[in-house]
Amino acid sequence: MVLIFVDIVSEKLQRRLDSKNIHKMAHDIVADALNMMRNAKKANKEVVRVKIISNILIEVLKIMKQKGAVKKYKIDPKDKSIEITLGDFTECKAIKPRFSCDKSQIEKYRRRYLPARNLGIVIISTNKGLMTHEEAETEQIGGSLVSYFY
Repeated sequence: MVLIFVDIVSEKLQRRLDSKNIHKMAHDIVADALNMMRNAKKANKEVVRVKIISNILIEVLKIMKQKGAVKKYKIDPKDKSIEITLGDFTECKAIKPRFSCDKSQIEKYRRRYLPARNLGIVIISTNKGLMTHEEAETEQIGGSLVSYFY
């Protein structure tokens, strides 16, 4: 009888110890990073450290750097993080769910997510890589919507 009780206690203790070692997983790395950037911008911070790296996030940051929304970013492979210096933007969000759109629907989604015709960028994942909605319209290809910023 005593042995059964000790066994139950040790199982509970083991479960408690195991639960402390669990790391939270990010479901959408791009959405989490853009949310951190937006919150840092609202708090008037200039630098954000994102602790998870993905290739899509790096490509989104490249486009944002080209357009001036990010001044610079530095990838730390040892720490598996990115340090982002924020630039000039008002809003940046991921698009969920990632709608797929053909070349004729790009204008519809641009109107939905951007406040004015010549203000902001919608990032689209195409078979030729990530590109802005302007580049996708020029090349006349569609893809999946990833994010937007203005």
